[in-house]
Order: sequence, then structure tokens, then C-alpha cells
Amino acid sequence: MIRTLIADDHVMVLRGLRQIIEAEYDISVVGEARNGDEVLRLADEEPIDVVVLDITMPGRNGLETLKELRRSHSRIGVIILSMHPKDQYAVRVLRAGAAAYITKESAPEELVLAIRKAYRGERYISPDVAELLADFVEKGPPDEPHKILSDREFEVLRLIASGKGISQIAEDLQLSVKTVSTYRTRIIEKTGLRSNSDFTRYAIEHKLVS
Repeated sequence: MIRTLIADDHVMVLRGLRQIIEAEYDISVVGEARNGDEVLRLADEEPIDVVVLDITMPGRNGLETLKELRRSHSRIGVIILSMHPKDQYAVRVLRAGAAAYITKESAPEELVLAIRKAYRGERYISPDVAELLADFVEKGPPDEPHKILSDREFEVLRLIASGKGISQIAEDLQLSVKTVSTYRTRIIEKTGLRSNSDFTRYAIEHKLVS
């Protein structure tokens, strides 16, 4: 039996994931988490084979949680589940060690297949993500400024571009206002963008916000 932990901060999503997974004869849900800290705590306490992890959660986000799981529980396969299009995060999460990147619009069969592959230590690459990776390999890393941002800087850029203020971002990410302001400053230094309206325009042009 493949012991799976599911993590998302939305109750309805958790219920849907549980229903999909527990319909399979060889997969069970052994725990649920609402944020990255809960994921790491449960990984320490429970025998877990695969984590299905939402990328956007309060506090420690999915990317940070993925990296920590790869350091502390490298045998656990991690599947990133996201509402964001593949070109926003797929390359980042796969390079960070995820076994799969699946959007929430994907068919349930894809998730089940990804879980089984992750359990075997393999990766699941959907055809559209494979095409994205092929372009990345053929052309090299794109030279857009946002590609050189750290994962947290990238997240802050997206949140500012979506219209959120520094205080709201700090609350959502469970960071101090000063820390978020520091990230904003680093984004400005790395990208040359100067204002929140610049952030928004850039994010729309590069399809970083949905």
C-alpha cells in the first residue's frame, strides 16, 4: 500500500484528493496537512511514501517544503499540485526535486499515475511539461529577469503583481513586513522594475499571473 500525505489549505481540495486517491486499491491517505510546517511534522512522525503538495500555502510554501523534504526525507516522493499554469512553476519544481508537477485541472488519472511513479522513485512528466522541458534544454534558461529570482522573490513578485500590498503579503506568507520589503527591494535590484505597476505589467506580459 502506498502511504500518501495530502497537503492543501483548502478543505474542499483535500476532500477531493482523498476521494480520488482512496478509490485506488493500492494507495491510501495516511494524513492531511494545511501548510508546510504540518507536512514536515507529519513526515517526521508517520511512515509516508508520497506527498501530494499544493504549491501555494500560507507560511512555508510548496517549493520551500519540497526542498526541505528532499533534505530531510529524500526517500519520500513529492508531487507538486498547482492551480498555476505549467510555465510558471514546472521547471522550478522539477529542478528542486519534485517527482511530478500537476495542475489542478489535470485528470484524476494523471495524479494516480504520478503517485505510483513517485513511489517507485520515478518521475511523471506529462506531455505538455515534457515539451516545456525540451524547450528549456534546447534553448537554455530563458533570459527574462524573473528567471534569476529566488523562489521566495518570485512568489513575492507574483503577489505584488496580483494587487496585494506588503502587509497582506506578509500576513499570507507569515513573514514580517520588513522581510517582504527586503524581498521587494531585491526584486527591483535584479529585474530593474521600479514600481508595483511595473511588477503588474511585467507579470501579465510574461504570464506569471493568471
